[in-house]
Amino acid sequence: MVSRSWINEVLSGSALGPSSPPEWRAWVESRTYIALEAPRTATTRTKAEQLPAPDDMWMMETVHRHFREAPTRFEQFAADMWQAFDSHVASIDVTRPSRDGGRDALGEYRLGPATDPIRLNFALEAKCYAPDGGGLGVKAVSRLISRIKHREFGVFVTTAFISAQAYQEVREDGHPIVFLTGRDLVDIIRRIGIATPGELARYLDGKYPVSNGLTSVVTNSKATG
Repeated sequence: MVSRSWINEVLSGSALGPSSPPEWRAWVESRTYIALEAPRTATTRTKAEQLPAPDDMWMMETVHRHFREAPTRFEQFAADMWQAFDSHVASIDVTRPSRDGGRDALGEYRLGPATDPIRLNFALEAKCYAPDGGGLGVKAVSRLISRIKHREFGVFVTTAFISAQAYQEVREDGHPIVFLTGRDLVDIIRRIGIATPGELARYLDGKYPVSNGLTSVVTNSKATG
């Protein structure tokens, strides 16, 4: 703010009078200033930033192939990945397909000290899509947004990526949605100690067996395990 009294002081030849703004005095005396900053704009990740690096694409291809014929089993995998990703996930329960209300899992997120935490509810939706496919659009993301309740947030887990339009709309409209995409899942899988196609296939077959007997056939020839 520029006051009339300072303008009068400037006109009288006293640019550093008692009414001069402190920002102006700091600039004249030391040539220092505090720049005005615009509020941070909504940020989104590109398709390339959401998908695994080319050398890691086999991981999501293996996961997608394993759950392709048993998508409901992917829901438990997605819930486990979210819990492994963030230690503040206090609890998570995968819902029954006939009673999920559009939410594949429900849980609590803990904030604050362990002796006096605040717990937030969240809803999770899981989509096992081909990582080299078209990704998830507005319709898929809107389904989760419409089902999160007041004071809840949503978690969207996919082996693929979120389309630019859907991602942008979520961020611009301020919807409380966390996206875990293919690259995030690769990071989590590596963090739990899985590094080769053989290790990943054995992990999936052992922890998430599919009912029809399908297994994670390893087709990648660049690595063995």
